[in-house]
Amino acid sequence: MEEITAEFTREELLPMPDEPLRILPRIKLAVRSEIGLVRENNEDKFDFYEPDEPELLAARGSAYVVCDGMGGHNAGQIASELAARQFLYAYYHHGGEAQECAHRAVLQAHQYIADMARKIPSRRDMGTTLTALILRQDTGMLVHVGDSRCYRLRGEEFQQLSRDHTLVAQWVEQGILTPEAARFHPYKNVIRQAVGVVGEGETLEPDIETFPIQAGDVYLLCSDGLTDMVPDEVIEQILKTEPPSRAAWKLLDRALAEGGQDNITVAIIKVLELVAPEAGYHTEG
Repeated sequence: MEEITAEFTREELLPMPDEPLRILPRIKLAVRSEIGLVRENNEDKFDFYEPDEPELLAARGSAYVVCDGMGGHNAGQIASELAARQFLYAYYHHGGEAQECAHRAVLQAHQYIADMARKIPSRRDMGTTLTALILRQDTGMLVHVGDSRCYRLRGEEFQQLSRDHTLVAQWVEQGILTPEAARFHPYKNVIRQAVGVVGEGETLEPDIETFPIQAGDVYLLCSDGLTDMVPDEVIEQILKTEPPSRAAWKLLDRALAEGGQDNITVAIIKVLELVAPEAGYHTEG
């Protein structure tokens, strides 16, 4: 089998911006991932990278990624693992500004998986969602393709930050379906774009947005194995009443209790405080 490796242009290998490290988000991270009650293997993937180097923290921050793969013959599992790895590698090795770099990192992962699918028949049509949260200094960045989700709980306000790239979500935006009807629609899992796969004549267009982060923010990254089983109001209540580790267990257990029809991945990132660099940086598990 021919080995496929990622290639970087000279522009992508330029140095990162020389930016001082002003603020460090100190976080608590809680993660659970389960195969569910129906699937034979887990095609979800969670990965993350928290740099130790101050200059890399300043320019790129820490990244947390959930991918949900698709494709037969274990291809979905391969796609999700490759996408998470390629995205993180490219994001921390490309030059340029963080937002531009994140966009190129998604396209790098997309091209890598698409090339592999073309060269290996058993992996044809494999693809994956990709939802990443990047915490850099006092700014958050959401990078998103597909129907995995990112939520934020800020005080009493619970909000879905990501936008589902699904057919029914598009119909809701167009006023064809109500949100409640979309939740139970038979086409609810038909996605319009995924890393490694797009429609004929289309190009991959990841959603990328930035926003200020605050101490006390709670972010949830999850695959649709959670959101298909557990309604938003239940997710909100659990996040409001439980600390991150217990919330991750309760959310996943609730999805299993409701049928566990798909793989389920839950990653909760709570911003404990924003500190000056000299105060030190570590992650609480």
